[in-house]
Amino acid sequence: MEDYIIWFENLGMSDVERVGGKNASLGEMISNLANAGVSVPGGFATTAHAYREFLAKDGLRDRIDEALDALDINDVNELARVGADIRQWVLEQPFPADLEKHLEQSFIKLQDGNRNLAVAVRSSATAEDLPDASFAGQQETFLNVVGFEQVKKSVKEVFASLFNDRAISYRVHHGFDHKLVALSAGIQKMVRSETAASGVMFTLDTESGFRDVVFVTASYGLGETVVQGAVNPDEFYVHKPTLDAGRPAVLRRNLGSKAIKMVYSADKDSDHFVDTVKVEQDDRNRFSITDAEVTELAKQAMIIEKHYDRPMDIEWAKDGDHGRIYIVQARPETVKSRASANVMERYLLKEQGKVIVEGRSIGHKIGSGAVRVVDSIKDMDKVQPGDVLVTDMTDPDWEPVMKRAAAIVTDRGGRTCHAAIIARELGIPAVVGCGDATEVLRDGQEVTVSCAEGDTGLIYEGSLDFELRENTVESMPAIPFKIMMNVGNPDRAFDFQSLPNEGVGLARLEFIINRMIGVHPKALLNYDSLPRDIRQTVEKRFSGYTSPVDFYVDKLVEGISTLAAAFHPKKVIVRLSDFKSNEYANLIGGTLYEPDEENPMLGFRGASRYISDTFRDCFELECRALKKVRDEMGFTNVEIMVPFVRTVGEASQVVDLLAENGLKRGENDLRLIMMCELPANALLADQFLEHFDGFSIGSNDLTQLTLGLDRDSGIIAHLFDERNEAVKALLSNAIQACKRADKYIGICGQGPSDHPDLAKWLMDEGIDTVSLNPDSVLDTWFFLADETID
Repeated sequence: MEDYIIWFENLGMSDVERVGGKNASLGEMISNLANAGVSVPGGFATTAHAYREFLAKDGLRDRIDEALDALDINDVNELARVGADIRQWVLEQPFPADLEKHLEQSFIKLQDGNRNLAVAVRSSATAEDLPDASFAGQQETFLNVVGFEQVKKSVKEVFASLFNDRAISYRVHHGFDHKLVALSAGIQKMVRSETAASGVMFTLDTESGFRDVVFVTASYGLGETVVQGAVNPDEFYVHKPTLDAGRPAVLRRNLGSKAIKMVYSADKDSDHFVDTVKVEQDDRNRFSITDAEVTELAKQAMIIEKHYDRPMDIEWAKDGDHGRIYIVQARPETVKSRASANVMERYLLKEQGKVIVEGRSIGHKIGSGAVRVVDSIKDMDKVQPGDVLVTDMTDPDWEPVMKRAAAIVTDRGGRTCHAAIIARELGIPAVVGCGDATEVLRDGQEVTVSCAEGDTGLIYEGSLDFELRENTVESMPAIPFKIMMNVGNPDRAFDFQSLPNEGVGLARLEFIINRMIGVHPKALLNYDSLPRDIRQTVEKRFSGYTSPVDFYVDKLVEGISTLAAAFHPKKVIVRLSDFKSNEYANLIGGTLYEPDEENPMLGFRGASRYISDTFRDCFELECRALKKVRDEMGFTNVEIMVPFVRTVGEASQVVDLLAENGLKRGENDLRLIMMCELPANALLADQFLEHFDGFSIGSNDLTQLTLGLDRDSGIIAHLFDERNEAVKALLSNAIQACKRADKYIGICGQGPSDHPDLAKWLMDEGIDTVSLNPDSVLDTWFFLADETID
């Protein structure tokens, strides 16, 4: 029988040539990881020998080879015609008698008396899932297959799918000989995820290649909607070292729209085994799996990754009958794990533009060109080299034309769908899950597609100028002090950590509040008494979270812990919120609680807010978040910075208030840093340092307040210069005070990013660290190295 059929438990990774990568991997996990906690549904596989014997019958193989040898795959119409002909030949070919006999006997054994047993029939090519090519989505999968006749039909459909247009094209472009690739069909017990959830996970971050996280996606129903990109799923990041330490490890949660789900077909006589139905709004507004289930998935993923000793791409399903989680596929991740960690590649927009569409970014590149809105794969020949392909959903059938595009934009899809994997593999920027791109973008319109600004991909109007900067880690010369980074956006944390750095010198809470929360904390604290229209808007924001206040705290935790995890164990200095009253007023509900100040720059901000009776309850939410990140999740690399401290009395009060909220200086290695940004801070540096463990100089405000100017005023903006002698005198005073007290001194203002010569002066003054904007790290580093050598 093993010439034709092999049970999964008798397979391992040495059997790729016999049953393909997917089926060999299923056998490997059943054989070796079941006792380690990895659950895989049982089943069996047809062999490559069975497939070859099937094709050899009646000269079918020769007809196929002749057709493929004469094919020009760049002619998409000819490709479609030849592919359709070959698939029809395969479907019409009868099975060899021995294959059909053993297939039926094995299926009856798998049924074990249950004639209604539902199975999945999956493809597994002998050349697929190898470390150097993904073959993502090249062949077919059939779900909820019941009865032997349907199994037989599905196996034949799987065999035919080796000659899908996309599969033919993919093999040619990746140098695989058609004749050397064989197909195995895996027949596997179905997991009843139609009444629960399923999805895909990777044991690294798919965009940056950061290896310390598991990236999990989830949606309701059968997993094909996630794999195909037909749904925008929930997304989660789990930090591996924190999970290993037994602490809460879910770093990020993104609520997906989950508009549809795939379920078993109600029509038993139909050729369609599954139906796609709408998801109820209440279910869309909650996460499809719990934190505990995300954690369980990450644990299984880490066991699998450790066994295979490489990053993995894993499909999973939760059984709705008993809640158990199963792994249904595992294969090597083939794009980011092969990228060189030594080469730093940064795409940077050089001008601003109007954003017209947003979605989820794939990769970190930028592309521009003319929009080509394509409604159907039949029209994909409209796309010319350098165009921006815009469509509802890019599935792997589009692979022959995707490589022509400068960028890809879709209405639907998540970051783990097949199309996203192919886009990464081709090195093409893609923005998926936009919702309305095909409606908003016009055919022929010039646009710029940017995936270089974090999780959110942006489509700008017009062709904007951008540049690519490349450096290698080996080229970075030594310099005599530490360069840290100013990182506000947690979306970019995994990407930025690969730059040479000594940690984060400034992480702004206001970026997290503005981008990830968007609601005034008072509006969340007073949710029940909000005006009806504002309450409805706020309600949409905290979907998926247990309460408005928990939403605020949890989102702060997610943002802070993502930064802390990305740079761990290096220091991450988190500055407490420093919105001005006009900036707080711009948040949802903000105008209800903020004063109308003539000069917000010099008004109700910083330490004065924290200790005031009107804002203290909001400040306590920030403290709750920081305490959870440090004490529960274990990120003691997080330090706290207090901004805009006007008097020594305020300094004392804030330090006491932090201690009252469980953030006591010195406890659990907590350092408190003060933002030195007022002339008073530098002039009375010795007194302020009695309450803090050091200074981080904010050169922007220090310069404005020293010179008495508003740098946003075009009339006097030319006078703004951090290198002014008065400013440098205050900088020197602050640095020397910290040196005398043997305390930390760094700078996180814009000055050193804009003026490398100022960074050199600070280096000569003996500053400990200079914290730069990520886009200026490399240039400043090389400038300082040259100055040191000179």
